[in-house]
Amino acid sequence: MRKPLWKNIKNKMEMKDSSVWMMICIILIGLFFFVMAAPNLQPQSYEIEEFTEAQETIYSPVTIEDQKETESKIQRAVQAVDEQYTISDQITQDRMEYINEIFDAAEKINQMEADGKGEKSETERLSEYESLLGNEITKNVNTETLATILSAEAEELLEAKQFLLEHTREIMTSGVKSSNLRQKEIEFNRNVVYSPFSDSLKDALSELGSFFIVENSFFDAEKTAEERRKAASNVDPVMIRAGETLVESGDMITSEIYEDLLLVGVLKNERNLLPYIGLGLLILILSGLLYLEWLNQRDWDKKTVFTIFIISIGAVSTMKIFSYFDTNELRLFLAVPAATGVMVIKWLINDRFAIILAIIYSVMAAILFNFHMPGFLNVEAGLYMLFSQLTGIYLFQNMRDRGEMVKVGLGILVVNVLTILFFTLISFTPIDWRELFTLIGFGFGGAFFTSVLTLGLMPFFETGLNILSESKLLSLANPNHPLLRKILVEAPGTYHHSVMVANLSEAACEAVGANGLLARVAAYYHDLGKTVNPRYFIENQMGEKNPHDLLQPEQSAKIIINHPYDGAYLLREHKMPKEITDIAEQHHGQSLLKFFYYKAKEADDEVKQSQYRYPGPKPQTKEAAIVFICDSVEAAVRSMNQPSVEKLEEVVKSIIHDKLIDGQLSECPLTFQNLNQIEIAVCELLKGIFHSRIKYPDQAVAAKEEN
Repeated sequence: MRKPLWKNIKNKMEMKDSSVWMMICIILIGLFFFVMAAPNLQPQSYEIEEFTEAQETIYSPVTIEDQKETESKIQRAVQAVDEQYTISDQITQDRMEYINEIFDAAEKINQMEADGKGEKSETERLSEYESLLGNEITKNVNTETLATILSAEAEELLEAKQFLLEHTREIMTSGVKSSNLRQKEIEFNRNVVYSPFSDSLKDALSELGSFFIVENSFFDAEKTAEERRKAASNVDPVMIRAGETLVESGDMITSEIYEDLLLVGVLKNERNLLPYIGLGLLILILSGLLYLEWLNQRDWDKKTVFTIFIISIGAVSTMKIFSYFDTNELRLFLAVPAATGVMVIKWLINDRFAIILAIIYSVMAAILFNFHMPGFLNVEAGLYMLFSQLTGIYLFQNMRDRGEMVKVGLGILVVNVLTILFFTLISFTPIDWRELFTLIGFGFGGAFFTSVLTLGLMPFFETGLNILSESKLLSLANPNHPLLRKILVEAPGTYHHSVMVANLSEAACEAVGANGLLARVAAYYHDLGKTVNPRYFIENQMGEKNPHDLLQPEQSAKIIINHPYDGAYLLREHKMPKEITDIAEQHHGQSLLKFFYYKAKEADDEVKQSQYRYPGPKPQTKEAAIVFICDSVEAAVRSMNQPSVEKLEEVVKSIIHDKLIDGQLSECPLTFQNLNQIEIAVCELLKGIFHSRIKYPDQAVAAKEEN
């Protein structure tokens, strides 16, 4: 039996060892964060003068607009825009009406004469013709031209009318400006020259053309300004991209290159240390937050510390890699599988610690995705990472159900899309649907890779860090496991007892939301220590004489008390998971061996109770406490001759009450409600097991009456 003093010393050494490892972990994480974030604080500075030779190739540390060059480009685009003119359709229509008026009036005069309304002289006919025309025509068209039109044959007159309408409309529709009016008149006269009309009629048509062809296209200042605005808006800003080569080694620093170097901020003569001090303070705050949360945690070991270190390094490294390819336009940070690390942390540790790390990672994201622009924090990236991580932490409940990862991935996708829409709608810019769907695609990629990476990392931590998982528990539950075979062969009664305890423990755990599979497997191994002296435990005596009859009570007590610690020793020797070893060591807590204690008390009233108590520790987890209770329940029920429903319920309630009063459950997280749920679950299972052997009250009475 191990001495309590040695156990206390060992526990203190383990706590101190874990504290040292945690401090080392926090310091290393802080240093790594500083190294990752430092390049994003400010650009590299150079001492360069204009018209000198560049000693090395210089790249732009930031993405920035060259406003001077952009303005020059806009001016060139504006100057290239032609003046805009507006064609007056009303003027064109008026000219067409003048043509119709001139020829319709001539046709009317000729028609009146043809109808025999009296012959008139040419002068009278011309006078009557002019009276039918408007003042605008008579003022601008001479009498000789009108006389020629009036004297033309009807067929020729119709052809002339069609000729004028067609060519005048064509010229006027194309637009007649003051600058090209003469050119349009020449064009019209050229058409007249090649027409089939008589020379006198051609002269008349040329004269009419001078009247019909007038300016109808006027300078439009508003339209010109609008076109120039469009040209200016279509000019892409001249950007100096992060990573763009500003000057090659050996090239001359011209005025233009010097202005670019000045613009991107690499011509500072002194490096500013203030940003590094600020980053150091931020890292100190984040490290302090991590340390304070560590103080609130109960149990730490090297595996847990190493897990936090690996995940933190991996999470920040992933963001750093994505930041190398990200730009302000691309926004690749939306595709980062941000929730993977904190989901693994929740699974391995707890959700509270995962939330703290989610906040820390989000702050780092705001720095790492600042597009190498000193003094800029990408709040969008920080909020996006935080929302995505918190969603993963909240939805990730049960790793044993692999299908749940699909639900978690869908939940993260919904939150990612809503966050992207939030950023888009508050930007006060027109929605570019193509760009929006691209960003949503990034959000989908982040959610998808979060699910895939989380599933992929689980086996790594299970195997590499010896993490207890469902698959590992199932392999340990195999009856062919060497230790289970050892129990079955060397202590068959104990094996049967362990199987019964396992059934009861699993049912009780499921009732209170604990890990039923862990409790079942731990129950299989909890009495492994009995294989050291199997004949000293009643379930293995098989009708043989009880060897305790030949021993003193204190000797018997020592053998019985040793079995939890012998079992824990064997489990550690076989590299069994710590959770199972702890349950084996705690499954009797600090209980009193009442039988041997009272037997010893009969011989000596001054016997100390502490000599007949297990050294502990008391159960520390729900699973350990449930195995502790079910172990006593199974032993008590097995000793009953004729179990009934009432007796079973009485025994279960009595055992739980005694353990509670004795203070054996004071260090486990079970509540009174949990104890009530355990009692109900255990009783229901026992009723099923002993159903065929139970005589219910009514049945017993009926049987008695028949006899």
